[in-house]
Amino acid sequence: MPKILLTAAGSYGDVAPYTGVGARLREAGHEVALATHDSYAPLVRAAGLEFRRLPADPRTPRPGTAEPARPAGPGGTRALMGKAAAFLRELSGGLADAALQGADLLLLSTTTAPLGHHLAEAMHLPSLDLPLVPGAPTGDFAPVVGGARSLGRWGNRTAGRLSLRVLDRLYADATRELRTRLGLPPATARTVRRRTQAAGRPVLHGFSEVLLPRPADWPARLEVVGNWWPWHAPDARLPPVVENFLAAGPPPVFLGFGSMAGGDGERLGALAADALRRAGLRGILQSGWAGLTAPEHPDLLTVGALPHALLFPRMSAVVHHCGAGTAAAGLRAGAPTVPVPVTADQPFWAARLAALGVATAPIPFRDLSADHGAARLAHALTQATAAPAARRDHALAAAHRLAAEDGAGEVAEAVDRLTA
Repeated sequence: MPKILLTAAGSYGDVAPYTGVGARLREAGHEVALATHDSYAPLVRAAGLEFRRLPADPRTPRPGTAEPARPAGPGGTRALMGKAAAFLRELSGGLADAALQGADLLLLSTTTAPLGHHLAEAMHLPSLDLPLVPGAPTGDFAPVVGGARSLGRWGNRTAGRLSLRVLDRLYADATRELRTRLGLPPATARTVRRRTQAAGRPVLHGFSEVLLPRPADWPARLEVVGNWWPWHAPDARLPPVVENFLAAGPPPVFLGFGSMAGGDGERLGALAADALRRAGLRGILQSGWAGLTAPEHPDLLTVGALPHALLFPRMSAVVHHCGAGTAAAGLRAGAPTVPVPVTADQPFWAARLAALGVATAPIPFRDLSADHGAARLAHALTQATAAPAARRDHALAAAHRLAAEDGAGEVAEAVDRLTA
C-alpha cells in the first residue's frame, strides 16, 4: 500500500475533519500520516495516524510576542494580508520537511494545496485537493469569504476570479521560497494554479449538497462528496458532569464560538448567561479559544472540548459562529441554529442555514457588542426553541439526508483510483 500524507493547517475546524478521512483510509489498509500543528498531535495519534509536525501553530504565540501565529486578528486589510503571508512562508518550509519524510501520495487541504502542488511537482508525486469550502469561481454565488450577498451571475464569477488573484498574492513569497528550496525553476503562484487546473486533476470538496448544491457551471473535475467528520473513539461518551446536567432538566442550548473571539470570553459568557435567563432556557457554554466563562448557576454549564457529534443531538438549539464544520455538525444533529458569524466564510454558511429553513436570521458577531446584544440573542433563542416545529422539522429532514452520505468513503475510492 502507498504511504499517504494528509496536510492541513489552521484552526481546529481546518484540521479535525481530516482525521476522519485519515482514519477511513487507515481502515482500508493504507499507511497514513497527517502533517499539522502540535496542538492537534493528540487527536491525530488517537485516530491511529502518524503525526508530522507543521510550524505556525495557531495556538502558540510567536517568539517574543503574545500574538498567535494564525493569519487572523484585529487590524486593517493590509495588516491581515501581511500576517497571512508570514504564516504561509513559515508553513511552506514545514510542509517540505513533512513531505521529505516520505510519501507516495499527497492529500491537500484548502490552506496547504497551493503549496503542496510545488511539492508534488518536485517529488513527482500524485496529489489530490480536498478543500472544505468552494473556491472555484461560479455564477451561482459570490466568493464564500465575501459574505452572503450575491452579485449576479456575471458579478459572482468576476469576484471569484479576483479572489483567486488575491490568494495568489498571499502565496507569492511562500511560493518563491519553496520553489527555490526544492530546486524548481521560478514560477508564480498564479502560473502553478493554472497548470494544476489545466491538468484536469479532480478536486473533492468536503461539504454537502444538502447545505450547498454543487454549482452547475463548475467543470466535471470539481466534485462535492459530502462532509468529513472529525474522528472520535467509537466508545466515546460525554463526561458524567455533562450527562448529569442534561438529566437535570429540559434539553439546553449550546453556545460556542470555536476559534473565534479570542480573549473575549468573560464578556461573551456574561452576555450568554443574560440571554439564556431572559429566554428562560438552560445552556452549555463551550469555552473554545474565546475562553467563555460564566458565573456558576444550576442552569448553566461550562465545558471544554467535546465532540459535537455527541453533544449537539442532545441540544434544543445551537448558537455558534458558523464555521463550515460547525454549521454542518448542527445540521447533522437535526438541531435548529442561531448563527452568530464573525468573519471569513462564516456569514456565507450562516445565510445558507437560514435559507435552508434550519436557522434563525443571522446575528453578526459585532452586534453582540451593542447595548441590545443580550436582548437580540434572547429573542433569537426564543424563536429557535419556543415553537421549534418548522425549523426542527427542516433540520431533521436535512440530518436524514446527511446520514445517507459518505464523504470519507468517496475520498477512499478516489485514492484507490489514483494508486491502482
